Amino acid sequence: MFEELKPHLAELRKRLVICVLSVIVLFIACFGFWENILGFMTRPLVRVLPKGSEIIFTQLGETFFTAMKVSFFTSLLLAMPIIFWQVWLFVAPGLYDNEKKYVIPFVSGASIMFFLGAAFCYFFVIPVAFNFLVNFGAKQFTAMPTIGEYVGFFAKLVVAFGISFELPVVTFFLAKIGLVTNKSLSDFFRYAIVIIFIFAAVMTPPDVLSQFMLATPLIALYLLSIFIAKMINPYKPEDDESENSTDVAQA
Repeated sequence: MFEELKPHLAELRKRLVICVLSVIVLFIACFGFWENILGFMTRPLVRVLPKGSEIIFTQLGETFFTAMKVSFFTSLLLAMPIIFWQVWLFVAPGLYDNEKKYVIPFVSGASIMFFLGAAFCYFFVIPVAFNFLVNFGAKQFTAMPTIGEYVGFFAKLVVAFGISFELPVVTFFLAKIGLVTNKSLSDFFRYAIVIIFIFAAVMTPPDVLSQFMLATPLIALYLLSIFIAKMINPYKPEDDESENSTDVAQA
């Protein structure tokens, strides 16, 4: 059995090495511009900070490790098209020839949706969420957010929204190869709601507003995925009849 898995493990290692090397090269390039990137990342927070508040650091080495995190986060975002390409090359050998032609739509669609989710998070979610978090109780306290904590929250939110916006793309290709239908997604909807809110709770800061701001578009994307599946691979009642007749024949 190990001999059968050996070629797949070698292929997986090859794809992982390419992804890691891409991130490393981009990391080195991004590290030279970490201050500019950090300025772009902190702009939504700076705009909502009340008068007298400022971003600080409280630990030795926090600014250096923040520069490392900023560079790594940016390199990871920039490497996403390469990562999606490598994911496709890894799964492509198991697909039929007519399915392999979707490589360009998959890579471009996945990349566009990821960056669309990241942009939605940056321009809408982060300003609203941090305006609420920073100014809640501002009359009693002075906001002094640390740069390391902010960058961690920022990266987590952006990645969460980027991943969330991949749902329609994944559904499209699963429907194309016949693994999901609009009925299977509709039947799973009640469980999907629970999973979505658990995912939102894990990936957002511990406040209800941020959780709902992630869960709401995810639910909308899931409903869009049902529509996509209906267009690509609609449920056919005769499929159930054929399965039942097969079961009866086998019995």
